[in-house]
Amino acid sequence: MAQINSLFQAKRTIDLIGNTPLVEVTCFDTGKSRLFLKLECQNPGGSIKDRVGLSMVEQAEKDGKIKAGDTLVEATAGNTGIGLALAAITKGYKLILVIPDKMSVEKINHLKAMGVEIILTRSDVEKGHPEYYQDYAQRIAEETPHAFFINQFNNSANPAAHERTTAPEIWEQTDHQLDALVVGVGSAGTLKGLTNYFKRVKPDLEIVLGDPAGSVLADYVKNNTVGTAGSWFVEGIGEDFIPSQFDLTLIKKAYSITDEESFAAARTLLKKEGLLAGSSSGTLISAAVKYAQEQTTPKNIVTFVCDSGNKYLSKMFNDYWMIDQGLIKQEKKNNLADLVTRQYSDRAVITVKPDDTLLSAYSKMQMFEISQLPVVQDDAILGIIDEWDLLTAVQHGDEQKFNKLVSEYMSRDVITVSIEDDLNKVVALLKKDLLVLVLKDDKFYGLITKADYMNYLRKKLK
Repeated sequence: MAQINSLFQAKRTIDLIGNTPLVEVTCFDTGKSRLFLKLECQNPGGSIKDRVGLSMVEQAEKDGKIKAGDTLVEATAGNTGIGLALAAITKGYKLILVIPDKMSVEKINHLKAMGVEIILTRSDVEKGHPEYYQDYAQRIAEETPHAFFINQFNNSANPAAHERTTAPEIWEQTDHQLDALVVGVGSAGTLKGLTNYFKRVKPDLEIVLGDPAGSVLADYVKNNTVGTAGSWFVEGIGEDFIPSQFDLTLIKKAYSITDEESFAAARTLLKKEGLLAGSSSGTLISAAVKYAQEQTTPKNIVTFVCDSGNKYLSKMFNDYWMIDQGLIKQEKKNNLADLVTRQYSDRAVITVKPDDTLLSAYSKMQMFEISQLPVVQDDAILGIIDEWDLLTAVQHGDEQKFNKLVSEYMSRDVITVSIEDDLNKVVALLKKDLLVLVLKDDKFYGLITKADYMNYLRKKLK
């Protein structure tokens, strides 16, 4: 093998963290101002938290608190965990992460694929509760031999990463022509690090807080009071308490941004600019746009694409999830159509044909994680096939029966409802664990599941 040129510098994955690009976007109405996005999604782990994960591990090494083979423990919304995992697998540490159960399945699967031990805990409890994710993680670290609690919320290496790398990168990329910086707060490490740096080089910089509606931080900035936290879907930013690293020094404005505004901004960014950004990015962009529209003189405004939107494909980039959560409004029909979020005419219902094979039906059940399928031909419901029908067909171990046709084993005795039928009829069928098949003009219109009914009731409460 030819010897590699000695001038060639081979890089590790963690050596690619930082030096992310800055781009200008023009798809939002920013008045006289210009809006720039720091693409932290370009870090190898896909988020700004790669900087923090590496910084905290390396500082713990310098301080002699950890050595190869030890176990790192942290509470995270997911992205800090991925940053820690990059450092852990490079440097030889085990990693245990405690993650609130509202986090996206993409983040969790990403971490599991990296060999991380994941412990899901409740997202509906506050600090002080034994299942609150930070308290839970600290307890695990205390009970695990040779374990170290990273504790990003009180770890000085968290803001140091941004003071040392993120802030000077932005300052140089804007040719020192920066007027405002829009940030979000989770652990407050980004805010603290940026504040530390810009207090030295541009003390008149205006830092703007973009905060999810339901978080207590925006009200704290505005009124210096800590209210009662609500709930929000945006991940990674917003808190129900004031983090110890929360630095108000340069904050001049704070905006409370709804989930609807956040998700709409992120989806617009993808449609108009081709940038696939995460949910918190939508919050920051919304806050940046509000701030820009209030300015009477031109300003250069920078905010972040904190992470990649590929971590949220099953959520805010999934129209049906958005509809289920009431984040995409639909016209009310005042009949059973209001409960049908997935219409057959939109190809949103998974079905089989009578001449499909059992193997095809089984494959669809596995792929879409469902247990029964309507059998449809020419817009007409012919029957239903479920897992029990498949099991009955192949129960004697004859795998060749998977090649049999759906029509031979499907249940033909199906109950349907008209789109104009009373809701009580639907409820009665759901109580019997039956799939509710809705017809309109005698043609298959869609399904109503228990989840559809519960979403319908929840939306009525709002």
